[in-house]
Amino acid sequence: MELRQLQYFMKVAQKEHVTQAAEELHVAQSAVSRQIHQLEEELGVNLFMQKGRNLQLTPVGQLFCKRVESIMKDLEQAVLEVHEFLDPERGEIRIGFPHSLGIHLIPTVVAEFRKKYPNVKFRFKQGMYPSLIRDVSAGEVDLAFVSPFPERHDHVEGDVVLTEELFAVLPPNHSLATAEHIRLDQLKGEKFILFRDGYSLRPIVWQACLEAGFTPDIAFEGEETDTIRGLVAAGMGVSLLPEMALFQTNPLQPARVSIVDPEVTRTIGLIHRRDDKLPLVAKSFRTFLLQYFGLQSSAVAAKGSMKIE
Repeated sequence: MELRQLQYFMKVAQKEHVTQAAEELHVAQSAVSRQIHQLEEELGVNLFMQKGRNLQLTPVGQLFCKRVESIMKDLEQAVLEVHEFLDPERGEIRIGFPHSLGIHLIPTVVAEFRKKYPNVKFRFKQGMYPSLIRDVSAGEVDLAFVSPFPERHDHVEGDVVLTEELFAVLPPNHSLATAEHIRLDQLKGEKFILFRDGYSLRPIVWQACLEAGFTPDIAFEGEETDTIRGLVAAGMGVSLLPEMALFQTNPLQPARVSIVDPEVTRTIGLIHRRDDKLPLVAKSFRTFLLQYFGLQSSAVAAKGSMKIE
């Protein structure tokens, strides 16, 4: 069975006439008749029956036509996706990121990129650190922001694009709320509101507290920065959050204070699958991001990447 046979079959089914089908296909009528005949012989059924001067699909022909129509649509989409893969100014970028970066960073960089390349589409996927690593490894996403950056991994690689300070987040009426900076051990004995297990910020905060000489007393475990920030603002406890998680989204806001001992930071990396060729549009977005964050990388000058001015 050949693709040409299916194309001829669909055209005859649409026009219900071999001559008209041949005219639209710009081939001889005999060529269309021959291909339809060969297709029927291979399938062992009659796909058409004569009805006056026209042809009509048989019941089995109607069934076959529905399946072929679906196949042809999938094929057209596949061809379109290949063309988009090869076009750095179109296509779709699949990107993953943790929730804390979705508040400000992701909207900002996407908006900047789309100013120059408005035809590019994005498919977003939020997740925790393990799921983002899996998504990149499995090819479910092209690129992902993750924190912390995985220094060594068998299936992914990338660049550290940002090191971000974590602040003490306190209720507005807390005795330390107006301090210029504090030591972390000054929060010993406080109730902590942290991310639950599986979120990358939790082990960073936990380890920092241990370095400061205490184990945090957990009052609540959450899954979203808005929830943690809101509960702190309501006086339910204290927390440590990065600056990107502190952009105001509601009127009830906690106080934030810099921590000087120990210094608490997180690394944010941009990763992709190791030894895998990115679609040109995703490669271009990666180049843009590395330049956006002021990084020097061989990928910036890689052949086929767009010039971002």
